[in-house]
Amino acid sequence: MKKFPKSLKAKKERMAEVLDILSKIYPDVKIQLNHSNTFELLIATMLSAQCTDARVNIVTQTLFQKYKTPQDYLLVPAEELEQDIFSTGFYKAKAKSIRGACKSIIDNYNNEVPNNINDLVKLPGVGRKTANVVLGHAFDTPGVVVDTHVKRISNKLVMVDTDDAVKIEYELQKLIPKEKWVIFTHYFISLGRETCIARRPKCAKCPINHLCPSSEV
Repeated sequence: MKKFPKSLKAKKERMAEVLDILSKIYPDVKIQLNHSNTFELLIATMLSAQCTDARVNIVTQTLFQKYKTPQDYLLVPAEELEQDIFSTGFYKAKAKSIRGACKSIIDNYNNEVPNNINDLVKLPGVGRKTANVVLGHAFDTPGVVVDTHVKRISNKLVMVDTDDAVKIEYELQKLIPKEKWVIFTHYFISLGRETCIARRPKCAKCPINHLCPSSEV
């Protein structure tokens, strides 16, 4: 394993190099979940747990035509919603969370998706990952989204040394300029899907292998 300095200053400098390289490789990267408003983004992000964005987009293409408001998700039997989102996996739990979140939005937030993390994480089924996605893309409030790609690559780069998503979020905030918190996630997701694949990383083709302690080349 390659050795790199472990000081905060050294990590920040190495992360800056990583982001500079990835910004040139993925200049047009953006969120892949299709949505036309904040509420749709919330629902799509909740459905994306343990599911590909491509599959979620297939489901929401018809789902968002049928369900347009929080009330719409409560007007049908739970079983009907479960069938409508079946192919995203964990459909029973997701349907329960979506219906719970919709009820809370109606009862506590005047039919509007909350615009701060403290209220967002109070919604059933909404954790910090989902909350940060919504904040970063709907409310222009920067946050570090820690998904499986971010967790894996951050550890491979030895920028963090934990699987705790919340700890990773706070550690990365120290290493990345705030104005890059949102786009950073998309860089790592793109790299994770194309190159730094979990079971078969393509280290020889990785554009940041010279900055990665875990690189096999």
